[in-house]
Amino acid sequence: MNDGMRRLMTGSRKTKAYAGALLLGLLALGGLTWWRTVRPAAVAVADTEPVVVSAMRVTRADVPLLVTAIGNVQSLYNVVLRPQVSGVLTRVLVHEGQKVERGQLLAAIDDRPLAAAENQARAIERRDRANLQIAELDLKRDENLLAGEAISGQSVDQQRALVEQLRATVQSDAAAVQTAEVQRSYASIVSPISGRVGMRRVDPGNLVQANDVNGLFSVVQVDPISVVFSVPQQELPRLQPLLDDPTSAQVVAFDRDAGTTLATGHLTNIDNQVDAATGTIQLRAEFANGAGKLWSGQFVTVQLRTGIDRGASLVNSRAVQNGLDGTFVFRIRNGAAEVVPVKVRYAQGGISTLDAQLAPGELVVTEGQDQLTAGTRVKIAAIEGERARPAGGESGVRVTEQR
Repeated sequence: MNDGMRRLMTGSRKTKAYAGALLLGLLALGGLTWWRTVRPAAVAVADTEPVVVSAMRVTRADVPLLVTAIGNVQSLYNVVLRPQVSGVLTRVLVHEGQKVERGQLLAAIDDRPLAAAENQARAIERRDRANLQIAELDLKRDENLLAGEAISGQSVDQQRALVEQLRATVQSDAAAVQTAEVQRSYASIVSPISGRVGMRRVDPGNLVQANDVNGLFSVVQVDPISVVFSVPQQELPRLQPLLDDPTSAQVVAFDRDAGTTLATGHLTNIDNQVDAATGTIQLRAEFANGAGKLWSGQFVTVQLRTGIDRGASLVNSRAVQNGLDGTFVFRIRNGAAEVVPVKVRYAQGGISTLDAQLAPGELVVTEGQDQLTAGTRVKIAAIEGERARPAGGESGVRVTEQR
């Protein structure tokens, strides 16, 4: 190979090297240009992508103010029937669990000794009344004789004193008869209240003693019946308006899980002091219980209605957020989130009533608040309580009904 060819090949290699270097430089310059222009625009687009949220409309309504607590069913009257005289129990006329009426005969004790004592007291009374009649006749004759000066005044005074003595004796005899009648009545065990009979503790044929501690059985009033429950002392401001007329406050009793309504009644009493140990105040409510759904000793959930918040602004409690400056909600206006300070006046069952400048129909965010700040653009995925609109609707937002 001659020198000319060598120089030609060397020049060709240098040209290719220069061309490669130039190409790499152009690629680097293009990448830098993209980095400075195209990428920031893409990032800006990503940064302004709206946050998908769920929302609800603010409503206005009259809201019943409720206090929920656990209560214990207690009979208004619970009587243990104890014998007041000793004797053999001859009859038991009711069975356990039976409903009885006031004055109904429930059991009987052998009353023959008591009947004999009553007859004896009546006989003594009749004897002394007869003696009194004779003394009164003698007194009348003596007074006539005294008018004719046929007898001394001292004799008349003595007869008059005897009449007064016999009158007192007759009064004592009448009291003894009444005592015997009362003692005999104790042999008949009658119900002092209308209610339900409890467990029987003795059987017919047993000898019972007066004022036996265990008694024969108990009778508890079941209709009406009461529920005693306690509420925190923080509820006192809402309870105080009820002091003058507690019966105006409605109370509903549910089962322990608050799933089944057992009875509806009214408040009857608010205790006159707060329990210092628990910081609670005790209340009593009364319920009609003809169906027998409430049993003495049963634990139930009660809801006390303390009043009505008229025209309250209502939102789902999920919409209320806590911040350094207090509670607030995100209101949606012009496609962006707006922070609105609120004060929760009452919360119950997932619904909160607010003291805030919120108009009925305005949208507040219920889900997705963790991605929001003031001014963040939002896209509504669903509005609670509203049906889905047709595609291409006015807002272009798909809204689903939530129940």
